[in-house]
Amino acid sequence: MPQNAKSHASSEVSENGPIYTTLKAMREARGYSVEELSLTCGLAVDEIDDIENGREFDPAKLRRVATALRLPEDTLVASAAAVPAAQGRPLA
Repeated sequence: MPQNAKSHASSEVSENGPIYTTLKAMREARGYSVEELSLTCGLAVDEIDDIENGREFDPAKLRRVATALRLPEDTLVASAAAVPAAQGRPLA
C-alpha cells in the first residue's frame, strides 16, 4: 500500500457519476497508481484500465478492487449495477 494513501469513508462513491470515473478518483485519492493497484488486488493493469474506462463490470473484479482500496466489497458492485446498458454494459 502506498505510504501516502489516505483513509476515506465509502461515502466517496458518487451515486451521480459513472463507476469508472469514481473508481479512478478513489484510486488517485488513496495514492495508488494503476500499477500499484494491480499488484495489490491481483488484477492486470489492462483489467483495471478496462474498469476505469467503463469497458468492464465484472462483480468479482470490482470486489477485488474495492477490497484493495479498503472499501466495503459491494460498494463498487452496487455502483456498477446502476450504470445503464447504453453506456456499453450488457444487460444481465
